[in-house]
Amino acid sequence: MEHALAVNSGTSALIAALVGAGIGPGDEVLVPAYTWVSTAAAPLAVGAVPVLVEVDESLTLDPVDLKRKITPHSRAVIPVHMLNLVCDMDAIMTVAAEHGLVVIEDACQAVGVRYRGRRVGSIGHAGVFSFNQHKNIRSGEGGALLTDDRTLFERAAMYHDVGSYERDGFSDGGADLIVGVNLRMPELSAAVLRPQLAALDVQLARRGRHRRIMADALWRSRFAQRGLRLVPHHDQAAAAGLAVAFDDECAAVELGSRRGVQRLADTGRHLYPNWRSIHARTPVHPRLDPYAWAEREVDHGPGSCPNTLRILARSCAVELRPGFPTPAFRILARRTSAEPRA
Repeated sequence: MEHALAVNSGTSALIAALVGAGIGPGDEVLVPAYTWVSTAAAPLAVGAVPVLVEVDESLTLDPVDLKRKITPHSRAVIPVHMLNLVCDMDAIMTVAAEHGLVVIEDACQAVGVRYRGRRVGSIGHAGVFSFNQHKNIRSGEGGALLTDDRTLFERAAMYHDVGSYERDGFSDGGADLIVGVNLRMPELSAAVLRPQLAALDVQLARRGRHRRIMADALWRSRFAQRGLRLVPHHDQAAAAGLAVAFDDECAAVELGSRRGVQRLADTGRHLYPNWRSIHARTPVHPRLDPYAWAEREVDHGPGSCPNTLRILARSCAVELRPGFPTPAFRILARRTSAEPRA
C-alpha cells in the first residue's frame, strides 16, 4: 500500500476509512455478525447504517450471504479477519467488484498475517489495524489505515487531524478540504510499535508452530472422539490462529472451560445479539439519526443471522501464546488437552 495513516485506535481507523471513502447518510455498510462491536459502530459514526452478514464455518464473513444482503443502497463491506483467521478475500473482492462496493479490510485481529502471499489489510481498497493490548503488536492503544487510493487517504488524513490544513502533504492531491477531529496517534505509541515490526514475522512463525503443536495435542485427546475438527482456514500454509468446532454444542462448552480456550458464543461484545448500543438506535442527536435516512427496515435482532449463532455455539478459539518459548508451549498444550482432574 502506498499510503499509511497512524491513528489512536482501530475504531478510529475504521471511521477515518469510511470518511475517506465518502460513506455517509443513506448508505449501507455490510459487516459480519461476529466481530468486535466497533465494526458495526463505525458506519453509524459517519451516518451510515450497518447491515449484518452471516459468518460461515471459517468464522469469517460468508461471501454467499454477502451477495444476498446487497441492496441498491450498499456502498461498502468490512470483512474482518478474526482471531488471525483470514477471510476468503478473493471471493469477497469478486462480489464487491460486481456490485461496486468499497472494501475496507478490518485486520485489527490479524496484524501481519498473510492470505495467499499478500498481507491482510493490503487486499481491499483500504485496510485498518489495531494495536491495543490484545493484538499481534501493541502499544496500549493505537491503530493504522493503509490504502493505495490517494483521495481516500487525503480525506482520512484531513479527518483524523483538525489542524491538517497547517501540515504539508495532507491536501495536495485534489481532495476538497474537510473539517476533521483529533484521531492522531501519540508519538510514544509510535515509538513503542516501531521495534515490534521487525519481530512480527518471527512471532507469526511461532504462532504457526504453536498451532501445529496444539492441534496435534487436541487430536490425541478424548475430544477427537467427540467430533472435534479444525475450523477451515482460507490459507492453511500461512495459518496463525486456531479455532476448533464440534457438532455437539456440549463438547464446545466443555473444551471452552479449559484455560486458554474460549467458546465463541461466550465472547461478549464480539457477538451481534450483545451489541446493546447498536440495538438501542439512539443517535447522539435526533437530527443525526442514520436510521432516518435508511430506505428500508434493517434487522439487527437475534434472528437476523441465525447461522452465525449456531456456528459460534459449537466453536472454540484456542490461544497460541506466541510469547511462550515453544518447549513451554508443548507443556501447556498437553495440559489443555488432558483429562480434567477429579
